[in-house]
Amino acid sequence: MQASITEHSASAEEIRARQHAMWAAVAPAWGEHADYVDARAAAVTQRMLELGAPQPGERVLELACGAGGLGLAAAERVAPDGAVVLSDVVAEMTETAAARAEALGLGNVSTRRLDLEQIEQPDESYDLVLCREGLMFALDPVQAGREIRRVLRPRGRFVIAVWGPRERNPWLGIVLDAASGQLGRPVPPPGAPGPFALEDGDRLVALLADAGFSDIVVDELSVPTHARSFEEWWRRTCALAGPLATILASLPEQAASALIARARAAATAYEAADGLQFPGVTLIASGRRT
Repeated sequence: MQASITEHSASAEEIRARQHAMWAAVAPAWGEHADYVDARAAAVTQRMLELGAPQPGERVLELACGAGGLGLAAAERVAPDGAVVLSDVVAEMTETAAARAEALGLGNVSTRRLDLEQIEQPDESYDLVLCREGLMFALDPVQAGREIRRVLRPRGRFVIAVWGPRERNPWLGIVLDAASGQLGRPVPPPGAPGPFALEDGDRLVALLADAGFSDIVVDELSVPTHARSFEEWWRRTCALAGPLATILASLPEQAASALIARARAAATAYEAADGLQFPGVTLIASGRRT
């Protein structure tokens, strides 16, 4: 039995190491496209801040911050005496977030390298925890939820956004379907962390309840995606999506071209007069520590 546990733990650590390397590899693209990411997620950011309601003087933690757009917006709301910590699992992301905070003159922002499943921060040290499009990549999202609860003060709040059902997010679902068809296997594998791992709202509520939260509510928000051309959409998606970038880099040129052709054919269903117009749905969960 001990050997099995050790093997399982080693496998989990290997998966984590691959994930960290994957996100580190695409971090420069997140810096390059930071303004686009903020614009694409503007409605999500606004709703998350409405639900989280950061107040002057409060301490806020953003997990899986990427380029940090959400936390930077929160920093203005908790100023002048409040503070925001922007964190990500790879230092390359937090470096971009720190540079953006400095450029905006936000002196109440700092950065940390933190893992969702092991948040190396003191107990009860934050009033609000935010996580936009990150929890679905955790190997153990319940453990991540427990860690979020641990670092929240009593009655502290959380707001978490994850992508809704894959079929209602064709801007990314098409890409994964094309990869699955080309490789002859599901991408990502069943049960593995990925962009749609928490697409079920009921499962998300149950997960957060298991983590010890109360007053849990999951809202659905429409988040359409527009691109002026197939090439623009494909280039941005490849640049920002860590798993896709890894897959494409591993394929021979002919196979990569075939994958792109699959995606191009599927994307024609979303052609509009000004390019491509994809529907999209985000789930936003909010609640409190009991």
